[in-house]
Amino acid sequence: MVVNTTDDNENVIMDRRAFFDSVIKKISKTIIKIVDDKINERASRWARPPYAIEEMGFLLACTRCDKCITACPYNVIFRLSTKQGMQTVGTPAMDLLNKGCHLCDDWPCVTVCDSGALCLPITEDGEKPPLKKIAYAEINKQSCLPYKGPECGACASSCPIPGALLWEMNKPEINSEICVGCGLCREACIVESKAITICSLHQQTNNESTTSDTV
Repeated sequence: MVVNTTDDNENVIMDRRAFFDSVIKKISKTIIKIVDDKINERASRWARPPYAIEEMGFLLACTRCDKCITACPYNVIFRLSTKQGMQTVGTPAMDLLNKGCHLCDDWPCVTVCDSGALCLPITEDGEKPPLKKIAYAEINKQSCLPYKGPECGACASSCPIPGALLWEMNKPEINSEICVGCGLCREACIVESKAITICSLHQQTNNESTTSDTV
């Protein structure tokens, strides 16, 4: 009796191939996640311009053309230096320590981007795109004047988003669900050092909430 082993051998080969394909995919996913985590960890030191795509994609898409930098009418956007690493040198970030993003109606920094690194969401004709969070803002109650006794109100009219900056008993509170982290309240703050901290979106939630040297 002749035993046909061809089909069995092909099945074994297919099973091995499927196994190795599965292993390779898992390894690739693991490597990509490790790289992505490291990139996001480094990105905790700065804030990207509005409507930036996720950091890994941003680094791949951004052509370092400076168009968004020159398009910003308030000079909030600047180029990252070599000090921040060769992967990010020349890419745009926002100087939210010293200036606030004015959330321009026509988003000139975004619409000038040809590469898709900054990209407005698709909306119905005539509809404004929903605001996207730029950074996290938090009031330092130890240095904010109204929490220490004297009245202030320097930041009261600075917030462009209704409901993001609230006042309870003459003390400011930031609604983190509404606030996009534009930093205009920090710019308006008269305290030195500023009583409002700005943190990158990539700042680890278990880290101490402090402003970085770059954001």
